[in-house]
Parts: sequence; C-alpha cells; structure tokens
Amino acid sequence: MKAQVLAIDDSRTIRTLLAATLEEYDFEVTTAVDGVDGLEKFAETAPRVVITDINMPNLDGFGVIEGIRTGSVNKTVPIIVLSTESGAELKDRARKAGATGWIVKPFDEASLVSVLKRITGI
Repeated sequence: MKAQVLAIDDSRTIRTLLAATLEEYDFEVTTAVDGVDGLEKFAETAPRVVITDINMPNLDGFGVIEGIRTGSVNKTVPIIVLSTESGAELKDRARKAGATGWIVKPFDEASLVSVLKRITGI
C-alpha cells in the first residue's frame, strides 16, 4: 500500500513538482491550494504525512499545523514545513506549533524522499 501524502502549497508549480516527484517514488499524493483547502483534504484523506508551505492565503502553514494538532483526527501525523523561509524564529514557531521538520525550497528530491520514507516507515 502506498503512503498517502498531503501537500499544501499555494504555488501550482510546487504542487505539481511535489506530486510528480513523490508519485515517482511510490507515494500517493493529494494536493491542496491553501491552508483551508488543506485542512478539508486532511480530514478526507487521513494522510501518513503532511507537507505544508508557510506563506499562503486564507490560512497559513502555522494555522494548518495548529488546526491539525488541535483537531480530533490524526493529531500526531508528521508535518513537514516546505518553505522559502529559513529564519530561526519561524522554525522555532513551527516546532512549538507541532511541526516535525523544516525543508527549505528549492528542495532536494533525494533528501525529501529520504525524510518521507523515514517518517512513514516505507
């Protein structure tokens, strides 16, 4: 069975790149266009891992992390932040909100896949 990944990013290019990359490595990928869409799809798909951008309209990545961690479903799912931001303050805020890890864009395909395999146990 393929590990389900939810990728939340307002950039169509990043969503397409993530889906193409991860599907090539046998992950099943659902994408969302912002945090609101992401939380809706999270409830529908029960992913094994969530990848979220920070800077998005409607609901940012911090809101996504907090929404998942305070929700009633799958509150312990690993959450990886994938962002162009790399400031220590933002990373600390994400970690305190419940993020599992942080990867800076542009991402290295092999590193991302390695992290996801380790997290999902596949």
